[in-house]
Amino acid sequence: MELTLMEGNEAIAWGALAAGCNFFAGYPITPATTIYNTMLKLLPPKGGICLQGEDEIASIGFCLGAAMAGMKAMTATSGPGISLYSEQISFAIGSEIPIVIVDVQRLGPSTGSATKGADGDIQFMQWGNSGGLPVIVLAPVDIKDCYELTVKAFNLAERFRCPVFVAANKEISMTRETFCLDDLALPPIVERRQADARTPYLPFEIKDNGTVPDFLPIGGDRLVRQTSSTHGANGYITTDPDEIAAMQARLNLKIARSVAEFTYFDEYLVPDADTLVIAYGVTARASKEAAKRLQQRGQPVSLLVLKTLWPVPEILIKEKAAAYQHVLVPEMNLGQYIRELQRLLPDKKISFVGQMNGELIKPGQIMEVFAHG
Repeated sequence: MELTLMEGNEAIAWGALAAGCNFFAGYPITPATTIYNTMLKLLPPKGGICLQGEDEIASIGFCLGAAMAGMKAMTATSGPGISLYSEQISFAIGSEIPIVIVDVQRLGPSTGSATKGADGDIQFMQWGNSGGLPVIVLAPVDIKDCYELTVKAFNLAERFRCPVFVAANKEISMTRETFCLDDLALPPIVERRQADARTPYLPFEIKDNGTVPDFLPIGGDRLVRQTSSTHGANGYITTDPDEIAAMQARLNLKIARSVAEFTYFDEYLVPDADTLVIAYGVTARASKEAAKRLQQRGQPVSLLVLKTLWPVPEILIKEKAAAYQHVLVPEMNLGQYIRELQRLLPDKKISFVGQMNGELIKPGQIMEVFAHG
C-alpha cells in the first residue's frame, strides 16, 4: 500500500483530472491558488487547457465557453471570487451549462482574512444566483473527500448539466495529509448525453419524460443556439407564461427530485445516545473527536456528517434524527446550516456551537455543551 502526501487543493486537482477535466481557468486568490498551480502542471501534458483570466469574471466565463464547446471545465476561487461569479452562475443554471466550482472558503465578509478559514459561504453558494433555483453543493471533510467528491461533482455536473460546488475550507485545502489512492471509491465517469445526429436538434428539448436536454457542442457542424434569457426548447427567447413556467419547473425538478441519489454522508452511531451531532466540513473532524472522548466518559453521542449540503438531504436528516431528543450543530460561522435543521426538526432541541474568528472549532468546545447539560 503506497501512501501519497498532498494538500487538499492538490487532491481536488487530481480528482478533477481523474473525472476527465480538460479545461481550467481561474484567477489567483488565497487560499485557492494552489488548485490553479496544480492544474497548470497536470492539464497541458494531457492535452488540456489551463489559463489565468484577467479577473474572476473572465475566468468563469472562459469555463462556460469551454463547457458549451463540450469540454469538462472547473474553476476555483474563494468568497470574494464567488461574489464576482454570481451572474455567470445564474447563466450556467438557466442555460444548463455544466461546470465545477471550487469555493475554498476563507473568513469574510469582503476581503476578510485571506489566510483564515471559515464556512461563511454556505448559504451564499445556494442563494448567490438570480432566480432562486437549486444548485448542488458538496462539502469535503478531509483530503480523501477532496479527491472523491471532486470526481462526483463532475459526474453530477455532466448528468444534470448544472453548476456543482465543492465547498472546501482553507483548513482542509491547505493542510497536507497522507492517503492511499488505492483506497478511493471512485464511481464510473459520467459524460453528457449526446443528441442523436440523425434527428433535428433543439438545444433544450426534453425527450422520454426526462428532465435534462441532450447536448451538442457549440462550434460543431450543427447549429446550436444558446442564450442567457428565458427560452423555449428551440433556444429562442420566449415570453409565453406556460413555456416559462414549464422551463422553471423542470430546472428545479431535475435536481430537487434526485437529491437522494447524491446524498453523501458518514455516520457514527452510538447505542443509547440521546444527542445527535450534525456537522460538515472540517468541523466534522472535531465533532468526531469530541464524540469519541465523550463516549470514553460515559456520555454517548452520535454523529452525522453531511457531505451533500444542497439541496438539503431532507429525507436523510429526518430519518437519522428521529431517534434523538437533542441535536447539536457546530459551524465555522454564526449559524447558517442550522436554519435548515431548525426547519426540518421543529420537535427537537437544537443547540449551536459556532464562531467566526478565523480559528477552528475545537473538540473541547463541542464537549462543553454536554458539560453544561
